[in-house]
Amino acid sequence: MKKYIIYIAILIIGLVLGYVFFGRSVEGSANTKNVSDMTENSTLKNQMWTCSMHPQIMQPEPGDCPICGMDLIPAETGADGLAMNEIKMSDNAMALANIQTTVVGNVSETDNNTLSLSGKIMANEEANAVQASYFEGRIEKLNVNFTGEEVRKGQLLATIYAPTLVAAQQELLTAASMKASQPALYKAVRNKLKLWKLSESQINQIESSGKVRENFPIYATVSGTVSQKMAEEGDYVKQGQPILKVSDLGTVWAMFDAYENQISQLKEGQKIKVTTNAYPNKEFEATVSFIDPTLNTKSRTVAVRATLNNKEDLLKPGMFVSAKVQMSKGTSTQSQITVPATAVLWTGSRSLVYVKTNPNEPIFEMRQVTLGTKNGNVYTILEGLNNGEEVVTNGTFTVDAAAQLQGKKSMMNTSGGKTMTGHEGHLGMQEGSTGENADKANHSEMKERITVSGKFQNQLKQVFKDYILLKDALVNDNAKNAQQAGKQISQSLTKVDMKLLSDEKAHNHWMTIQMEIKASANAIGNSSEIATQRGHFKHLSAHMISSVQLFGVDQEVYIEFCPMADNNKGAYWISLEKEIRNPYYGEAMLTCGEVTETIQ
Repeated sequence: MKKYIIYIAILIIGLVLGYVFFGRSVEGSANTKNVSDMTENSTLKNQMWTCSMHPQIMQPEPGDCPICGMDLIPAETGADGLAMNEIKMSDNAMALANIQTTVVGNVSETDNNTLSLSGKIMANEEANAVQASYFEGRIEKLNVNFTGEEVRKGQLLATIYAPTLVAAQQELLTAASMKASQPALYKAVRNKLKLWKLSESQINQIESSGKVRENFPIYATVSGTVSQKMAEEGDYVKQGQPILKVSDLGTVWAMFDAYENQISQLKEGQKIKVTTNAYPNKEFEATVSFIDPTLNTKSRTVAVRATLNNKEDLLKPGMFVSAKVQMSKGTSTQSQITVPATAVLWTGSRSLVYVKTNPNEPIFEMRQVTLGTKNGNVYTILEGLNNGEEVVTNGTFTVDAAAQLQGKKSMMNTSGGKTMTGHEGHLGMQEGSTGENADKANHSEMKERITVSGKFQNQLKQVFKDYILLKDALVNDNAKNAQQAGKQISQSLTKVDMKLLSDEKAHNHWMTIQMEIKASANAIGNSSEIATQRGHFKHLSAHMISSVQLFGVDQEVYIEFCPMADNNKGAYWISLEKEIRNPYYGEAMLTCGEVTETIQ
């Protein structure tokens, strides 16, 4: 019996130890499995699916590609954990490109019950006066030397030689000798001189002296600031022709633009507070004096005018100002969000900005916005941005170039995937994998031609000719000629006059394209290794294609593509012939490639 008791005790002890060592392990495995399942389920829940042939396709669940019918595959984030529509730049690139960001909107909530308006100072048109000549003649002396000069009422402004007044004075002297017998004639002659703004004292002086004057003075009728010189010394002026425009800046106008949803909060006679960057700690009291009865159908705004006292001469016409209007209780309006014009990219049909999505890292996302009115160098954003978001305001084109290099959505490539600028940029931007079989670059956004002067187009054409010389040198495996062509491109770029571009969009596009072409051309001109030259040629070609698409070179050219260039990432170039002559391989694979587009 004692033996059985020992066996039972050993058995119980064994069961207890087995549970301690193995039961918990099994339980832990189960828990681990549950955690793993949860992680996997979470990953699957956030997983996006794309097509290997068409990477612009993004769907939240697996299925068939709507374009080619192939099975969708999981879309992976980048190696750095970025989302598909995000782009990360290196700290070196940020520093070299001087990329700056600004928080938009008003992040504080202290102004919720006020309406903000933006505008600028203008001269009070009601206080403007035009100093005109009241008789024909030649300006012998102009006593006003420059615009902005202060004049006082009664001040001598000009002296005019007036032949018509010479004859009128002679009539006066003749009539004066007969005033006793013909008083009516004498009075008529004096009145004629008065109509020419001669004073009683001037007329009496002519009569008493008996001498005819050839030169007559013009005096200021008001005090103020000369806002415009409308004639010069030596000019021959007609009767009534303006000589000077004088503005009394004792009061000025502040002109604002108010949106439709703000009109109900404004009325004539309303008091507002105006501030300006010139005096950030000073507020100016103003009164709304006019609200335009018509709506601007393009900007959907109404002009609002306020009159400000300017006795201290602090407010200058042209200054940008902002105003705060106290709203009625129980009402609210959407706060305005404004960004500098340097933050906005144009593609012809869209307006884009880059938003910094991570406050601690240089990670950016392209965002399409709807623009409102433009006040000076500032745009009002109607849609696309939220209060407190951080936007790139300097170096926007460089961020967009980085997006192109990483195969992300950009100004030139709305769908992401393979781009024309796959080569690593000169600012140290990281290059992303674009997919071997991705669609060829989408040029649709860049096909809208910008009209430029023939002179600018001819200057650009010389750069293009040097580019063709470079392409031919690479086709012929001639590194020496390629190096020389790179130097020629740099020299021709310096002769392209940016001042010929009056359109702001064209100016901004060319400024960035020129910078990119110059960097690549300099790199080629400084290298004697053909492999290095071909690497930079890919980046140069991408921006050369953009310039030809935007501005034209007055001849038909072909965009050609080799899928095997740059380690099977693919690369483009421009050619004058349809026949493929590959600059990335030369004689090794001279005919590798195809024509993807013809630019007229």
